[in-house]
Amino acid sequence: MCSWQPTVQGNFQSARNDIIIGGFLSLVLSERLLLNFMQHPYPSRTAWLMTKNYQHVLAFGFAIHEINKDGTLLPNITLGSKIYDNAFNPQRAVEATVQLLFMGQGDQLIYQGFRKKKLMAVIGGLTSPNSIQMANILNTYKVPQLSYGSFDPVLNDKTQFPSFFHMAPSESPQYEGIVQLLKHFGWNWIGLLISDDDSGETFLQTLLPKLFQNDICIALTQLIPRVKSYKLNSESLATQLGRVASSLWLNKIYVILVYGDGMQNCTGQEKLGSLPGFVYEMGMSGQSYNIYNAVYAVAHALHAMDSLKTKNKATSNQEAENPLKIQPWKMLPRAVCVESCQCGYSRTVQEGKQVCCYRCTKCPKGMISIQIDADGCEKCPEVQYPNKKQDQCIPKIVTYLSYGEALGILLTSFALFFPMITIVVMGVFILHWNTPIVKANNRNITCALLVSLLLCFLCSILFIGLPKKMTCLLRQTVFGIIFSVAISCVLAKTITVVVAFLATKPGNQMRKWVGNKLAASVIILCSLIQTVICAVWLATSPPFPELDMHSHISQITVQCNEGSEIMLYIVLSYMGLLAIICFTVAFLARKLPDTFNEAKLITFSMLVFCSVWVSFIPTYLSTKGKYMVAVEIFSILASSAGLLGCIFLPKCYIILLRSNLNTRHHLVRKTNVLAV
Repeated sequence: MCSWQPTVQGNFQSARNDIIIGGFLSLVLSERLLLNFMQHPYPSRTAWLMTKNYQHVLAFGFAIHEINKDGTLLPNITLGSKIYDNAFNPQRAVEATVQLLFMGQGDQLIYQGFRKKKLMAVIGGLTSPNSIQMANILNTYKVPQLSYGSFDPVLNDKTQFPSFFHMAPSESPQYEGIVQLLKHFGWNWIGLLISDDDSGETFLQTLLPKLFQNDICIALTQLIPRVKSYKLNSESLATQLGRVASSLWLNKIYVILVYGDGMQNCTGQEKLGSLPGFVYEMGMSGQSYNIYNAVYAVAHALHAMDSLKTKNKATSNQEAENPLKIQPWKMLPRAVCVESCQCGYSRTVQEGKQVCCYRCTKCPKGMISIQIDADGCEKCPEVQYPNKKQDQCIPKIVTYLSYGEALGILLTSFALFFPMITIVVMGVFILHWNTPIVKANNRNITCALLVSLLLCFLCSILFIGLPKKMTCLLRQTVFGIIFSVAISCVLAKTITVVVAFLATKPGNQMRKWVGNKLAASVIILCSLIQTVICAVWLATSPPFPELDMHSHISQITVQCNEGSEIMLYIVLSYMGLLAIICFTVAFLARKLPDTFNEAKLITFSMLVFCSVWVSFIPTYLSTKGKYMVAVEIFSILASSAGLLGCIFLPKCYIILLRSNLNTRHHLVRKTNVLAV
């Protein structure tokens, strides 16, 4: 604080004074009491020098000196100047303007007419109120006014202010720049300190849409009155700034934007510096540079009037070289309502709260977010799946029941082992072809049954390996036809046992059906029906290979689409029907004489067969991918092994280990005993 005369004048001119340029600067902030008409006013002698603004005087004088030194710009013309300090006060600006127009150095005011001076233009003022008061007077006398500071939008009205020209750059880049800066540092929870005037309102109306478009929220908006009377308003300003500081702490605001002329004084700057967080003062900068350009603009105007071709020392791109001031006071890393949502989460706006005060929600299963503060989660491509953190996609593994994996090796081993057992059984029967036990069990049907069981074991291999078009077409149809042949053989054996027993009774008409024709007819007819069903299936909706992307989240399953699930169930149902008929007939014939005791073995084998396939259906439907295929292979092997073991192993036991029982005498003796 210092004592200073509020009126400061200065001249930058030589003895020769061809052209005068007036300058209205703001150097001194003086205490001016508001008049209340209740007491006599008294003059104030207390003022504060704004040392920072003294550079404006130096820039003005330097420009005058440079122009006068350049003989090519204004030859034979010397510039002079008159500089006034308007002391940040519109009233003082009016006084200084009148003095410049109507009185000379030391002269009295002469209002009879505008003095015939060599006044070319006026440069000033720093604040909008000063500029408006000056323009109201200068426009009357058509004296050009070049403002170098902030200005009220009303000054854009060329009808009202035709002689006013603004030398400071447009504020438009300021809005874009501050928004980009806030986004860059992740500050979306900010406060605003705005001068309570038209320029502050314009600033707010322009900035708010840009903030909302970029999801930047306003936690606090505080209007600050202009400092018109320092003594009365300094306390008000200090009180308001203190209240703002408290609100900042309560609302966790660390960024505040300040705009307007009202805070452009020493006390205001001190108060802003005491605010918490990170404060940006959004006002005009480069004012000294603007003054320098304004003086050169006047010189060039004179040059154009005289049609003198000289170089242009004034910049043509003021906005680029004269940026708006963004002054940091304190730095903190974050200025947000809530902490950012990490990858794998998305923002959810809470009802009744601003968009910045969101809640972080974990991405749903199967979805990811790969950026911080994501607006929503997204799905991975079909060939990828989310990792555990749900912040990136991982390629899916292509899978099928292969020969190389443990399950494939195990099933392949069984699929090759059981055919070897079947071949051994066939060899035993062939070697003992003419023995009574082989003859008694219909050798031709037995061979047909063993061959069909051999093929049943081998057809399971079609289900292992990479599904291709041909394997998809064949595996279910081949399995259905071969199994139907096997069950038909068992049914033929059962019917043959019953007919043979009935034919032994005297006078029974079933004797004519005894023989191979009945068995062959049963096998051919039953197998033909299944063959027709499979042919219709292949003709209407054949199976085909496909990629299953969705059954397993981390896998792509290569599988056979059956084309028509209905046709598959018809094939399985027909085999089930044959098995039930065979089981029923064998069960009814189970108490026949021991010579024909094969009916008991068939009954048990059909019980095993039906049990396997009844349990197959729910298991098959509850599994997916390669395990579904493994269930079907297991059912094929288990049911085939059940038929092989139940029907043929007891006979092989007698043939190989109890040969004394494999005699005609033994079989006939047991028959006679049971007949008695």
